[in-house]
Amino acid sequence: MARRLRVQFPHAIYHVINRGNYRRDIFATPGAARSFERTLGEACQRFDWVVHAFAAMRNHFHLALTTPLPNLSEGMHWLQTTFALRFNRFRSESGHLFQGRYQSPLIEDAAALVRVVDYIHLNPVRARICAAAEPAKFPWGSLARFVHGPRPAWLSAGEWLAELQIRDSSAGWVRYVERLHAVARQPSDAQKAEFEDISRGKPIGTDAWKRALARDHRHRALERDLPHEEVLPLKQARWTAAFEQALDHHRIKVTEIVASRRAPRWKVEVAGLVRRTSGAPWRWIAEQLRLPHPASLRAAVCWLGRR
Repeated sequence: MARRLRVQFPHAIYHVINRGNYRRDIFATPGAARSFERTLGEACQRFDWVVHAFAAMRNHFHLALTTPLPNLSEGMHWLQTTFALRFNRFRSESGHLFQGRYQSPLIEDAAALVRVVDYIHLNPVRARICAAAEPAKFPWGSLARFVHGPRPAWLSAGEWLAELQIRDSSAGWVRYVERLHAVARQPSDAQKAEFEDISRGKPIGTDAWKRALARDHRHRALERDLPHEEVLPLKQARWTAAFEQALDHHRIKVTEIVASRRAPRWKVEVAGLVRRTSGAPWRWIAEQLRLPHPASLRAAVCWLGRR
């Protein structure tokens, strides 16, 4: 069966990640890292991409980019295929270079983009390649280009720096690096949670945005298109929206759910409506309704439907 298209629309922002096949080292040499950066620049010229941050780690890469045109799939196919051909030709090798399909979780806006950019720029620190106070010393990432140059035309910090109210200047970059050091040394609980979500390839943004995203793109059958880690938050957002609508339809308050541990008729009706409109799993629906037995809830909904 043909793979479904990814979620693409004009000016979408993505966090793109992929690894070497069998976690093979693909950027173990300066030449390989330089070649990838050069190929990325060519892709940006061909497909009008704007890159906000990147890091070519030893066996994987990270990109934060905006696609003014809905062409992520086309551009990533060209980028990965072209780099793999060059990599294999130089080494007189053949075969797959990258591990399966790349992840491309969406990013809501500049505020969410800041968190992803920080995560990418701190990757070498987490890998203990460079000290927390000196992340710009990692040579194969965007931070070194921003701080030390030269900065290619396709690399832009304007959007996310403005969100931080930091100027794109020498003094501004000193301030940003100091901020990164603080995050690396003592991250807040919120930052730890955000970085965990980013590391799992989840879409980054508000819950309301995730719900709207799931609603607007439900016709794409996202669960057949994207990796599980990436699509699960979107599906959960869709289930939550359906659950809230079902409660509103039956004029039920959340406090009534907590107060009633049994399965009155209204809980069964809410469960049936959520299941029909969103396809949410019975276990998830039972958890929201504070019911311990999903199978019993399913049987009650089926029984009510036959009456």
